[in-house]
Amino acid sequence: MKANFDSIDLESQLHDCLQQQKNCATIEGIESIAVRKAHLLSLKAIINDHREALIEAVNQDYGNRSRHETLLAEIITATDDINSSIKHLKKWTKVQKRKVDLSMYFGAKNRLIPQPLGVVGLIVPWNFPINLLFSQLSAVFAAGNKAMVKLSENSRHLAALLIQLIPQYFEPEKLQIFDETGGVGVAFSKLPFDHLIFTGSGATGKKVMAAAAENLTAVTLELGGKSPAVIDPNYPLTKAVERLMFVKQFNAGQICTTIDYLFVHKSQKDHFIQAASEWVGKHVPDIHHKDYTSIIDDRAFQRLCHCVEEAENKGATVINLNNQQADSSARKFPLTLIFDSTDEMEIDTRETFGPILMVKTYLQPEEVVTYIAQRDRPLAFYPFSQDKALVNFYINNVMSGGVSVNDALFHVGQHDLPFGGVGASGMGHYHGYEGFLNFSKMRPVFYQASFSSLKFLAPPYGNLADRVLKFLTHAKS
Repeated sequence: MKANFDSIDLESQLHDCLQQQKNCATIEGIESIAVRKAHLLSLKAIINDHREALIEAVNQDYGNRSRHETLLAEIITATDDINSSIKHLKKWTKVQKRKVDLSMYFGAKNRLIPQPLGVVGLIVPWNFPINLLFSQLSAVFAAGNKAMVKLSENSRHLAALLIQLIPQYFEPEKLQIFDETGGVGVAFSKLPFDHLIFTGSGATGKKVMAAAAENLTAVTLELGGKSPAVIDPNYPLTKAVERLMFVKQFNAGQICTTIDYLFVHKSQKDHFIQAASEWVGKHVPDIHHKDYTSIIDDRAFQRLCHCVEEAENKGATVINLNNQQADSSARKFPLTLIFDSTDEMEIDTRETFGPILMVKTYLQPEEVVTYIAQRDRPLAFYPFSQDKALVNFYINNVMSGGVSVNDALFHVGQHDLPFGGVGASGMGHYHGYEGFLNFSKMRPVFYQASFSSLKFLAPPYGNLADRVLKFLTHAKS
């Protein structure tokens, strides 16, 4: 079922789809574990049956997207997430027993029952559309919900493919995919979903949250920000550079949890530049190679060019690690280091979202903590150190959405760890059990016993009520 959004009844078409799914949820009731597993297996089948077509669609949307990066960060990761949901589904859906206050409610029972919310809306970005779409749907379907998905305007080829494929695996009452043809995102975020998850920029996230608030729709916001890393001078610098630069070049830096800026000890500045140059010379010597991903569109490419030019004009030191000029025709941007930046520069104040790494020097760990604490809380934080006490100092004093110690990015790929931001970098979680919880109503149910002592407390209150309340007061004090 492919909606036609060329007409003026865009909002009514979206509302009709939402109502169709809500009606279906009401009629069908709560899905069994077997049905949920079948839906999860269908998600996996889409990936397995059409792997090459999905890879090529994302490649076309980027202009050039490394096949290996799509396999690692999208296909394999999403499949693993679905497999994890299938494996743990029975345990997640189990009714939980909770303690009863026996002094007043002897014989009663408390239970916590996971139940689906209903219809969940997903607004999926362009940078890892397969991963984010299927891993979020994994949690949504594990919880027994229906879903409507709005893809990015930069995912047109992928959207066209999925709009064609999805009806082969799901009825529209269960899952619908919508392309961004202009104005769809705004109308989509205004729908009265039972939950809405948005992944993207903080500025757009605020608009989505404001629109959802009109319907009191709960939101999960997966935003971004400037995620920092710090290298302990006693940590092997070459190893740190190897891991940091791998992550920085991955997807050409177009990752919400990439390293946005790095603290290097003042004594190691020159050594760091040399090590970074050597790593790039060995692993990414030519930005025109097919394994080096393009910047998503001309606007993003020009923003990166402006960012570097502005920093250099205002006194920053710019080091082009590839010694190649940015290529506007292929939208290939060289790996770049920027030193001596200030708050007057865009590089210091805006999420880079590209292969540019701002580097700052420091002498004491307290300087690192102070700098980060004065800014919005980041989505991720990456301390490199073999000193457990120092690592704990950083973790305890730098608040972020998640942490990878002695590496970067890879906490996001751990399906038993929840993923989500804090403050300006987002709210709510998904992945694993926390994803299941996020899209479930953990419904508390109290079962009264056949005999209830509370009947002795009914008015008119007399001596018996006084004695009971006196006893309970002393028992609780």
